[in-house]
Amino acid sequence: MNPLLDQLQPYPFEKLKKLFADVTPDPAYRHISLGIGEPKHPTPPFIQKALADNLAGLASYPATLGSEALRGAIADWLQNRYGIPRPDPATEILPVNGSREALFALAQTVIDPRKPGALVMCPNPFYQIYEGAAYLSGAQPYFVNSDPARNFAPDFSKVPEDVWQRVQLLFVCSPGNPTGAVLSLEDWKELFALSDRYGFVIASDECYSEIYFKQDPPLGGMEAARKLGRGYERLISFSSLSKRSNVPGMRSGFVAGDAAILKKFLLYRTYHGGAMSPVIQAASVEAWKDETHVQDNIAKYVKKFSQVTPLLQEVLDVSLPDASFYLWARVDKLADISDTEFARRLYAEYNVTVLPGSYLAREAHGVNPGAGRIRMALVAEVEECLEAAQRIVAFTKKLAGKA
Repeated sequence: MNPLLDQLQPYPFEKLKKLFADVTPDPAYRHISLGIGEPKHPTPPFIQKALADNLAGLASYPATLGSEALRGAIADWLQNRYGIPRPDPATEILPVNGSREALFALAQTVIDPRKPGALVMCPNPFYQIYEGAAYLSGAQPYFVNSDPARNFAPDFSKVPEDVWQRVQLLFVCSPGNPTGAVLSLEDWKELFALSDRYGFVIASDECYSEIYFKQDPPLGGMEAARKLGRGYERLISFSSLSKRSNVPGMRSGFVAGDAAILKKFLLYRTYHGGAMSPVIQAASVEAWKDETHVQDNIAKYVKKFSQVTPLLQEVLDVSLPDASFYLWARVDKLADISDTEFARRLYAEYNVTVLPGSYLAREAHGVNPGAGRIRMALVAEVEECLEAAQRIVAFTKKLAGKA
């Protein structure tokens, strides 16, 4: 067996299951889960119709490169969404089966394990795929803690020179999971300068880019590159339809950016067997071409967060994020309690599931930056999220003796 598999930690939801193993929640409350970031808004009917209308595609093997129609639709979307020159569909875009598998697979393409001390850098807290991708590519993860004083952006200025010299791949997540923070143009300027100096690849995870609460949509990596007068050298951006279009079961996304890296990534994926079903490709074309359903989706999240956030601010240290569908809250505003005990007791007493922040981070540089926080995924409809928030308020006031 591959010994590198032994370095993988249990996924956060496995830890949560173990935490709840001997808990029987109060049956007076129906269960509400804010634990998993799985969109619950209805899938648009036109996407369902596109799937049904293209079932004949099941009779054909798909090409790893994807169809010209899909790559063209993605190129058009990138141009319109970010105001950049239309990327070359033949060399700068590659459809993938959701951003998750592509984030993992890119590390297998980029990392040269023959170089001693190879590092994959990522923010902390983080999406656990980054860590697994590092280990199974033969590298080690290096965590840069998010700083609440910097809108939860990692402070790369604290990374030592000898560490940068070993970094081969940097994962960034903007909008962030779990913080919702968006990288600024100045942040990107710093990252590009570091990439130019040390030669590492930047993998920009942007799967939450189409859920936001400010007037201007979040800045993307390719957009930042163009604004700074550069090309896409050593930059690969990842996007997905899962959150944008409420189709997580389609597993449809893309990578775009540096043509030289994508050429090698296509070679890897040809052997890996990462081709997207023709049926999914056809439906994805229609999804990328339509923005009306995206704006409707954003409006739902704006309404939801505008009602839920003020309620939770009564008892938790929490703010409206820049983007994404998570609230990242400190739980010790009214009571001295750990994030794991908060989650466990909330589930037991009010049948609401939240994810302990410490499960989304690692202890690094003497601290676990997720400790004392919880992640709440506001993915259900407004009424269900409001009910969950009301139970959290009641529970927290009870903890503080204010009920």
